[in-house]
Amino acid sequence: MTATDRSLKLINTAAQAAADKLAHDIIAYDVSDVLSITDAFLLASAPNDRQVKSIVDEIEERLLKELGAKPVRREGDREARWVLLDYVDIVVHVQHSEERVFYALERLWKDCPELELPADAKATRGKAEEHARLQAAGDAAELNAELGGELR
Repeated sequence: MTATDRSLKLINTAAQAAADKLAHDIIAYDVSDVLSITDAFLLASAPNDRQVKSIVDEIEERLLKELGAKPVRREGDREARWVLLDYVDIVVHVQHSEERVFYALERLWKDCPELELPADAKATRGKAEEHARLQAAGDAAELNAELGGELR
């Protein structure tokens, strides 16, 4: 069994919406062979809670406007560390980057086929790592400035 055409449309639209809001590491899996409750999972992450909310809102808005789809369940809104949107055909996970690393959902679904995504979504691969590296460099520079340039 493979993901339906409807599921693929939902996944691609959601992935593009996430990419448009600068989500990191967008990936989708066809889980239809191992789960009977949904066809596909979309995973995306962001470095802060505000951006997680923004990505989730954009996905919801775009799926409703373009495909007439509303989630049957939305969880994790309050903390915005891991928001789940359940559209029955697909499930969207938007996680804070720290939760993404900790829970490593990719490890759970690595044996499932990866779904083809729009070019903008594919271009987000590695962005979380790049962001973390830039953040660490900025933090080190700030600390060095506070210490009067003593770090080398």
